[in-house]
Amino acid sequence: MSNAPQLKDPSLFKKDVAYINGEWIKAQSGKTFEVHDPATGSLIGTCPEMSRADTTAAIAAATAAFPTFRTTTPRQRARWLHKWYTLMMDHASDLAALITWENGKPTADAAGEVAYAASFFEWFAEEAPRGDGDTISATVAGNRIFTIKEPVGVCGLITPWNFPAAMITRKIGPAIAAGCTLVAKSPGETPFTGLALAELAHRAGIPKGVVNVVTAMQNTVEVGETLTSSPEVRKVSFTGSTGVGKLLMKQSADTLKKLSFELGGNAPFIVFDDADMDVAVNGAVASKFRSSGQTCICANRIYVQKGVYEEFAKRFAEKVKSFKMEQMGANFFEPTVITGMNMQMQLASEETFGPVAGLFPFETEKEVVDMANTADVGLAGYFFSKDLQRVYRVAEALEVGMVGVNTGLISDPAAPGMVKALIKLHKESFLSCQVVELMLSSEAPM
Repeated sequence: MSNAPQLKDPSLFKKDVAYINGEWIKAQSGKTFEVHDPATGSLIGTCPEMSRADTTAAIAAATAAFPTFRTTTPRQRARWLHKWYTLMMDHASDLAALITWENGKPTADAAGEVAYAASFFEWFAEEAPRGDGDTISATVAGNRIFTIKEPVGVCGLITPWNFPAAMITRKIGPAIAAGCTLVAKSPGETPFTGLALAELAHRAGIPKGVVNVVTAMQNTVEVGETLTSSPEVRKVSFTGSTGVGKLLMKQSADTLKKLSFELGGNAPFIVFDDADMDVAVNGAVASKFRSSGQTCICANRIYVQKGVYEEFAKRFAEKVKSFKMEQMGANFFEPTVITGMNMQMQLASEETFGPVAGLFPFETEKEVVDMANTADVGLAGYFFSKDLQRVYRVAEALEVGMVGVNTGLISDPAAPGMVKALIKLHKESFLSCQVVELMLSSEAPM
């Protein structure tokens, strides 16, 4: 196990066990799978290869815990979440080390992910006591109509490898806040971060059966099918590819589950002639190369208006060349900028998911909006402009869930997962303009 980090708390590194019903257990079959360091290929450790039987046991634990947990006060659930948040921050360096070890992202990115991941527990700890219903005027005199919000039940959560901490806390936070119990499938490539979070949940005092984390690699499809077909699981939340999302939706149809999916992305990134070049270049670097370009909402197709195409390409390439690559080898790909792209090229239609940036020229606003909307996925999009009228016009025209204006970073625990537009106007891009966030939908991801 070369390159193994020296954890301050080695007990956070859970090998050969998963977390079910408040206990650390092995797979019923005794089988395990190997997890390797993506940088060196060396063995990190082994995890249980859990099956349908193990997943069913986890569902049973969550089902048994639900009747009691749903009756806990929202304030008590808030305390548990806040304690979990505090423990994450107390062990932030160890969690970041685990992320870098099994995921491969740079130390700074890993540290940023831990803070981002913990923020979901902080946010939903604050939201837990505020799940109030509504009182509505009735059409019949003397009558009153009121609504209450209730937890949906056991939730099945399936998360990807690229954000092994943030994707799981993003789903667990609202589930706990609402009074739901859960079974989380930790990604086979990066399971140890999720297991470390389960250890901290245990220390936070969250009752047994409320949080269950199962692991699998070869049995991933079997575990997913068990979650989607179980009548005890009332909701499934999945982040991953569109193809897998379609399959999970089909599997969930027989039991009519509630679904929350965050699927494939091919984010357009548009730079208009009137953009602030410094802001646009920095935004492109932040959006495209964060986590080596392996984020669901990173810039994939960079469209630059012809009037500034050459200037942007030069400054962007210079910025990328300034990156310091401390280690290169068979498992590394150097950040790359490609100019002269056209819509017939593969990068125009496929999610790159790597540190390659292709620059496409365009002439008119209508042309680039049409180009941006050609993708059959629409998770996020970005554009840079100082024209306030254009800001609202283009934000509404882009067929994506989230829009970042004059920023390459739009992730925020306060933002619903699939709003029509999250617009952040960079205060330096408008004279005497304040930072603005505009929400055009209130539908939350969980």
